[in-house]
Amino acid sequence: MIFDKILHREKLFPKHVLALFSFIFIFWTFYRYLPEPPVWVSELILKPIVWLVPTFWLIKKIEKQPLTSVGITKKNLLPAFYWGIGLGIVFILEGLLTNVLAFKGFQLTTSEFSLLSFLAAIVLSFATAISEEIVFRGYIFNRLRHFWKKAWRANFLSSLLFVLVYLPVAIFVLGYTPWLMLVYLVFVFIFSLASGFVFSRTNNIVASILLHVFWSWPVILFR
Repeated sequence: MIFDKILHREKLFPKHVLALFSFIFIFWTFYRYLPEPPVWVSELILKPIVWLVPTFWLIKKIEKQPLTSVGITKKNLLPAFYWGIGLGIVFILEGLLTNVLAFKGFQLTTSEFSLLSFLAAIVLSFATAISEEIVFRGYIFNRLRHFWKKAWRANFLSSLLFVLVYLPVAIFVLGYTPWLMLVYLVFVFIFSLASGFVFSRTNNIVASILLHVFWSWPVILFR
């Protein structure tokens, strides 16, 4: 009887996590293989539909859980800002250092921005962060953490899954060489661990969203 309960429990949440990740990974890999559309189409239209709709469907219709179960809450809002912005500044500095080492100098692309395009980039970075963090930190990491009762194990596995979903971008969109791809994916993995860490400290998705935005901006600002 106890063994049957354990088996039933093992089949419950992991199968939802696996199903959600598999759907996103397969769809997004095929999508990234196709000719690249405007960024706003990907981040403002397709990603919310493909990533968020099935996630919210699982939460509300299948699991019948509140949105607080993925960190959408007003609780710990101040610590969420503190952790998200504080660690985000570290990633900004890391991006700056990488830029200096890679190009032997300090090179900004802000001169190429108009005010409108700068504001659009901010909106897109938040849209991307909201979709990806709700799925990977709010749902996948949090479900695995509650299942295993060990945040470090959930963070490690969810970060590996996060790296896998970024792999098609590195291959089909960015066209990195194997060495650059390895470096890129290592940075993605490190960021994901940090995002899982701030989420586990606050249980508020705002922390991970802010950190994600800060993490993405060195790519926009530095070349």
